[in-house]
Amino acid sequence: QVQLVESGGGLVQPGGSLRLSCAASGSIVSINAMDWYRQAPGKQRELVAAITNGGSTYYADAVRGRFTISRVNAKNTVYLQMNSLKPEDTAVYYCNARLTYDSGSGYRTSAYWGQGTQVTVSS
Repeated sequence: QVQLVESGGGLVQPGGSLRLSCAASGSIVSINAMDWYRQAPGKQRELVAAITNGGSTYYADAVRGRFTISRVNAKNTVYLQMNSLKPEDTAVYYCNARLTYDSGSGYRTSAYWGQGTQVTVSS
């Protein structure tokens, strides 16, 4: 009923930039918050950035000043602009959305994950 599709990952040199996108589709009534997480090999998944439907943002210390999260509510899409990338930013990046959807038998609230997109920062 709800799907999150990410795009924009790839291989970039240190100091380079990438822009990730995550589009939510389906019987969505409203989206409360959309987040970006990442998981590096052998490490736990960690929160990178978050944005509410009102536009309030949060950034992890490791990315503050380099990454920018934004969203277009009309498109149910969230973006992550990543600048000044470092090798330690290498990870699979996941989109998460907490939303309300029409199940067909009423409105329900749940959290959904995207499939993940690989970001590799290497020379």
